[in-house]
Amino acid sequence: MKKNHLWLCAALLAGKGLCAQQQDSQQLQQLEEVVVSDSKFELKRENSGKTVIKITAEELERKQGQTVAQIINTKSGIEITGSRGRDGDVLGVFARGGRGRQVLVVIDGVRVSDPSSFAQEYDLRLLSTASIESIEIIKGAASTLYGTNAATAVINITTKKSSKEKITGNFQSTVGTNQTAEDQNYNLGNISNSVSLNGSLNKFNYVVDFSNRSSKGLSAAVTPENEEDNFSHFSTNVKLGYQFSEDFRFSVYGNQTQYSNEFDASLMEASNRSRVDQKRAGISSSVGYGKGSLHLNTAYTDYETDSESTFGESVSVGKNLVLDFYNKYVINDKWHTILGVNYLKDEATFSNEVDFTMVDPYANVVYVSDFGLNLNVGGRWNNHSEYGSHFVYNLNPSYVFPSANGYVKLLGSYATSYITPNLIQLFGDFGSNPELEPEENRTIEGGVEYKVNDKLRLSALYFNRNEKNAIGFDQNFTSINISDEIDASGVEVELSWKPIGALDVNANYTFTERKGDNAIRIPKHKANLELGYRICETTHLSLGYAYTGERIDTDFTTFTDEALEPFSLLNLYVEHQLLPNRLKVFVNGFNLLNEEYTEVIGFTTRGRNVAFGLNLNL
Repeated sequence: MKKNHLWLCAALLAGKGLCAQQQDSQQLQQLEEVVVSDSKFELKRENSGKTVIKITAEELERKQGQTVAQIINTKSGIEITGSRGRDGDVLGVFARGGRGRQVLVVIDGVRVSDPSSFAQEYDLRLLSTASIESIEIIKGAASTLYGTNAATAVINITTKKSSKEKITGNFQSTVGTNQTAEDQNYNLGNISNSVSLNGSLNKFNYVVDFSNRSSKGLSAAVTPENEEDNFSHFSTNVKLGYQFSEDFRFSVYGNQTQYSNEFDASLMEASNRSRVDQKRAGISSSVGYGKGSLHLNTAYTDYETDSESTFGESVSVGKNLVLDFYNKYVINDKWHTILGVNYLKDEATFSNEVDFTMVDPYANVVYVSDFGLNLNVGGRWNNHSEYGSHFVYNLNPSYVFPSANGYVKLLGSYATSYITPNLIQLFGDFGSNPELEPEENRTIEGGVEYKVNDKLRLSALYFNRNEKNAIGFDQNFTSINISDEIDASGVEVELSWKPIGALDVNANYTFTERKGDNAIRIPKHKANLELGYRICETTHLSLGYAYTGERIDTDFTTFTDEALEPFSLLNLYVEHQLLPNRLKVFVNGFNLLNEEYTEVIGFTTRGRNVAFGLNLNL
């Protein structure tokens, strides 16, 4: 037997040895899954016209020690390049054959993005897994509800809520290796910690948490010297709420996140570093009346990025204010209506201060019949201070054929979305063009979902997306709307199966084809498989397999495109409760077979790594 395989066998036997108790034969009662992201209403999954991906609090607990990017990267239709490399690597989020600017991140109901960045996408390195309650991912055009950038996916993040006890606490700590496949030194280079206090005192509730993580031992780029590039991350969150009555809730929150990152420039050894500082404050409130409710979500965010490289030092500052005010109303328990207005102001400082504003009224209606038909339809009128107005809409029917043990759901969707030019493209110091128009996207979907009790759910979906008016450059490096169109299509298959009470099987496969350009870093084939086994009441084991197929990347030393070889990774997680519902310990193994692979040409990837940690509830 190969030495690499001994690691896997030893880990499996260790997980089995943790449990000397009799295996629990009772099945946990599972509640009906509810999804929110595609309608802003809590609807049963069978009444949703989308195949929404939901990452629950339980799944997040079993991924302790992993970043948000690493967790999301295991889901269908999404490729996050850089998530398998050194912590701190630049992350590229490619959903359904799109680019990062076409993915929108929403935190507690408010969109987030740095208006001073060229990429116009949210930096996932700012997120701390320890502060997140759940994540929903809705793929496809969703600008009707979420506005600009919601073209290929919306990552909807809900942070942790207060408990009903007066005071509760949680402490998490993880220590692990940080090494390449060639250099298996087993030095402890990754450390992460988090602490949280929360509770409720009569009508008042609170959440306070702090987290940090740091990593060292790896160079960002593959160089002969392999000089360490360190990464450190700190995040603090405070949320205070007051329930004036059963129908009136109000909360304020604040966040400060900072990370420092060292990196290599131009694939050569150099002294480079960047520091990103995010400060965010917001208000969330709701007032209920009869069958309706009014909601206000607003946040003000300040971003500052300080970078130093061989080309000099630069500082960028961006600010944005987002306000989302909407009314939810249910008619006859069948019609779920949303009527709202969204306000956005982006500001940045280049050689001078620049800004733009958007005011978008929108409406959405969900019809849930008693004979199987569901319909989700809506529209948004985007009003931009620079280019004028733009209209987007969605039509999303589905039909459910119920059975004694489950259902079969047919679903379809036709939706449009848009992406506004960013402040750099409109007003930047180099190559800006204030005459730019928004990028337009159109997505068609069709699929089927089959469910049997809580034992089996299988879905298959086809998508076709067209993007036009994308923003690029002319021969003088001036920003322009490109006349060429991009077409992306593919198939997403998802399986959730519980063959026996102690075993869970989750798998997905994605086929993606992008036409119109060279589809940089987008794999045509991608698959994930996770086997979860409850060895006993206090011990759980999960084995994960991830396959990433051939894709194209650019070698910037020669400015030529090269095909990257497919690769497979095998991961293992084992947790054991030393004190039930109080203290658990875990072992997390990444790339157990120590496979060598390239994720981005010239940059480091991680080999076999092991992490150990604990989770303590106080």
